[in-house]
Amino acid sequence: MADGVSYLLVALEMEMPETSVIPAGFEVCFTGVGKINASLAASKICGRPDCRRVINYGTAGTLDAGLAGQLVRVARLAQRDMDARPLAPLGTTPFEEDGGMIELGGEGVLLSTGDNFVTSPPALVSDIVDMEGYAIAKACARATVPFECFKFVTDLADKEATANWRANVAKGGWMMLAKLATL
Repeated sequence: MADGVSYLLVALEMEMPETSVIPAGFEVCFTGVGKINASLAASKICGRPDCRRVINYGTAGTLDAGLAGQLVRVARLAQRDMDARPLAPLGTTPFEEDGGMIELGGEGVLLSTGDNFVTSPPALVSDIVDMEGYAIAKACARATVPFECFKFVTDLADKEATANWRANVAKGGWMMLAKLATL
């Protein structure tokens, strides 16, 4: 393993309650909910001299029932609530060269991030939805810190999303711990 720490950024402790068994070389940081909290925490972590990479883990909703209950790797990220049309397309921050889609490459899903809990199909189509991923990815990109993202799909982003998220929020933690052992 290279020198430095791999920081695991997670919005809420209830998403990763197994912090006592995090593998050596990893440190967990809880960001709080939403893009602002996530970007502030990620910027602080990226500025640490020991930061060698950032991994975001958390929960997500989906409109694809085939993804429910799975830990998925994110390959592309967009911000679904950035709507500055007609100055820029939906999901793109106007007047920024890097204000749109963030490509991580490889196999995985498209995640759209926004400061709302999704209970119906959003205008920006994606495989899964969350409230922090894009903000963390952008902070890492700006700081040139390597970034990876994994989400546990808790709900179908429908009228039952809140109840299903509450019932499933802690179920992906062990899956993510197993994934950390391979990274």
